Amino acid sequence: MRHFPFGSANDGDPPFELTGGMPPPRDGRDPYGRRAPEPEQDDDFDDDDDAAAPRRRIAWGRWIMRGLGALVIVFVLLVGWLAITAPLSKSLQPPLPPSVTLLAEDGTPIARRGAIIGAPVDAAKLPKNVTNAFIAIEDRRFRTHWGIDPRGILRAMFHNIGRGGLREGGSTITQQLAKNAFLDSDRTAARKIREVMIAFWLEAWLSKDQILSRYLSNVYFGDNVYGLRAAAKHYFNRDPEDLSIGQAAMMAGLVKAPSRLAPTGNLKGARDRQKLVVRAMADAGLIDKATAADVGPARLSASRIKPLPDGTYFADWVLPDARDRAGEIVTETTVRTTLDRRLQRMAERAVAHAGLKTAQVALVAMRPDGRVVAMVGGKNYAASPFNRATQARRQPGSAFKLFVYLAAMRAGLTPDSMIADEPVTIGDWSPKNSDGRYEGQITLRHAFAKSSNVAAARLIQKVGVAQVIKAARDLGISTPIPNEATIALGTSTVSLLELTAAYAGIAAENYPVRPRGLEAEPEEHHWYDGLTGGTHALTRTERDEMLDLLSASAETGTGRRAALSIKTFGKTGTTQDNRDALFMGFADDLVVGVWVGNDDNTPNPGLSGGGVPARVWREFMTQALGVSAAIPPEAIPATVDPDALDDSDNTVLPVGGDIEGMGLHLHVGRDGSISLGGENRDDRGRPPRPDEPRDDEPYRDDQ
Repeated sequence: MRHFPFGSANDGDPPFELTGGMPPPRDGRDPYGRRAPEPEQDDDFDDDDDAAAPRRRIAWGRWIMRGLGALVIVFVLLVGWLAITAPLSKSLQPPLPPSVTLLAEDGTPIARRGAIIGAPVDAAKLPKNVTNAFIAIEDRRFRTHWGIDPRGILRAMFHNIGRGGLREGGSTITQQLAKNAFLDSDRTAARKIREVMIAFWLEAWLSKDQILSRYLSNVYFGDNVYGLRAAAKHYFNRDPEDLSIGQAAMMAGLVKAPSRLAPTGNLKGARDRQKLVVRAMADAGLIDKATAADVGPARLSASRIKPLPDGTYFADWVLPDARDRAGEIVTETTVRTTLDRRLQRMAERAVAHAGLKTAQVALVAMRPDGRVVAMVGGKNYAASPFNRATQARRQPGSAFKLFVYLAAMRAGLTPDSMIADEPVTIGDWSPKNSDGRYEGQITLRHAFAKSSNVAAARLIQKVGVAQVIKAARDLGISTPIPNEATIALGTSTVSLLELTAAYAGIAAENYPVRPRGLEAEPEEHHWYDGLTGGTHALTRTERDEMLDLLSASAETGTGRRAALSIKTFGKTGTTQDNRDALFMGFADDLVVGVWVGNDDNTPNPGLSGGGVPARVWREFMTQALGVSAAIPPEAIPATVDPDALDDSDNTVLPVGGDIEGMGLHLHVGRDGSISLGGENRDDRGRPPRPDEPRDDEPYRDDQ
């Protein structure tokens, strides 16, 4: 073998090796110098076809790339659309139906708004028979599919075609979770596409047990119950970890039609569905045939705990604040309120004993700091949920004189200052005392106690309408108040709740008192609170003088029927034509307002603030405070309607007491005698002396 380096005789040729001494072929010649034969040409092949094949391959490659690009663009658009139309970005935890449970001040549940929601369950820790019951009837291939089940969809499609309508769905458990957690129930193609995409998304991010856990924790089981734990407690009074095969099968069977199949209302339907689930478990090999045959009908053992009411007058009033306190509610939330269950029962009892027929009644009880501890907005919430304590705006009558006399005390007058109890005309207004009696010069204390209309008119003329309005605003009255002298007799409207809070301002010595139904949160005090919304204190003199007036009214004046064995403060109010009657007052640490009247604002002959409202107030306070009445109450049977006397033969006349109605005051003496004007006689049936106050009524004039 010879080697020819560069620059040798083979000038210009690369080095090469030659075996056997033969040089490589040149110019198409063989090693022996002969020209190699030309290759044979294929008649079916030409140079154009040879060049077209690569071009076709390039074209197909371009189309494939374009298709993939289009799919990427479509995918990005779908993800963007899904992000806008479904809250995937919020959380993998699906939202639950909102629920608020209100607690009394002692922590006892008193009302619930929204669904009953159980604590989450962990599918991995549940007995296999419990999870298998749901998988067998709802999604047999749950453990193997990727969010959708093509076989299930085809099966449902064929069944629906055969039955001539949409009777069966092919949704998987993952799709049901996607729909329940993120979507509405509209049957549209767009929603179905979102449902499928969310199902894929859930399958990508969650394990099968996590998906099943979320599904079981949020699915609806009827009776306003959501979640397997709440349903197991509700129907069987046990935890889901303790459910038998039959009970688990019944729970799984409810998911298809929970409202229709709830065993509390359709036990037969629920048991029939249970049998179907047990058969499905056996067909899927999740239990054997012998075990399936041994499963008997599930027996209900519903919890005997009395269900919480969805609505009460107090719950309706406090719920908006409770929702604000809880923020964005996505789970069951408990909120503690100020309601005292003991006082609430006493308030309801006192209202029930009023013996009213067509007339309505409302009561508000609060602490001097504004905590509402009892509320009654009417005789029967089920019959009328309209809250007359918070929603109704009625004239307060003489109860508004609180602000007139406060303005007078601020102007330098005292309870011992003298005022003319004589007819007066202010512009074209000529108010009159309701009983037509005038006593000349009397003290402000006596004028307030007897609720003199002309004295109140003279006072507002003396101190000015603006000062009376300011006193009302200072104590928290927010409703419109006309700029006219007639407001001295309570012609503007106000809610019972707001008026009670105004009286609480006197009891607390600080104003305004803001009524509230929730326990107070820690407050942040700022320097500008005193300028924009802080509280202010009554001067010691102002408070002492107002307490002097209020005690005279409640203990010796028009409100004397409300007097207790302890120091009592209060004021009566009766509007024109006896349409509304009120007693507002406080004793010890309770401030209470009572209103009686007709919803249609029609007259109630014989009704006055010192009558039915004062008696309701007194009954509630004696029980709430554990005290007695200053004077033993008259025996007024609950069957007697003080506003409209029952004229049946069975009416019981109260010996030594009064009957109101038909525009008359009848007094039944201890000797059985009956006399007119009993409302203004003493306990022995004697007529009042000239210096004794009579129960107040509204001004009666021709304005």
